[in-house]
Amino acid sequence: MSNSIDRRGFGRVCAGLVAVALAGGSRVARAADLPHVDEAGPQAKALGYVHDAATVDKAKFPAFVEGSHCATCQLFQGGTAEWGPCPLFAGNAVAAKGWCSAYAKKA
Repeated sequence: MSNSIDRRGFGRVCAGLVAVALAGGSRVARAADLPHVDEAGPQAKALGYVHDAATVDKAKFPAFVEGSHCATCQLFQGGTAEWGPCPLFAGNAVAAKGWCSAYAKKA
């Protein structure tokens, strides 16, 4: 049995790869394109998320430690950006200076 491919087969493979590359590229969301988390949304409310850690209700979240914010959390995937993705808020961006009760300090 031969594993060779003719020109027509090669063309089909190339066309398929191009189609996959184009379709896949359009699905990749960049952090800058993500909508910001809505503080009033159910997930945000459940986790006590706020865009600015300075506004955390310390009576409601006694575990809050001054100086903790999303940019220093292990879950924040925004690097040094002002906004970035967080797996807890899939499809949305959190503020680097934000905070939620799932905060886990980077090692």
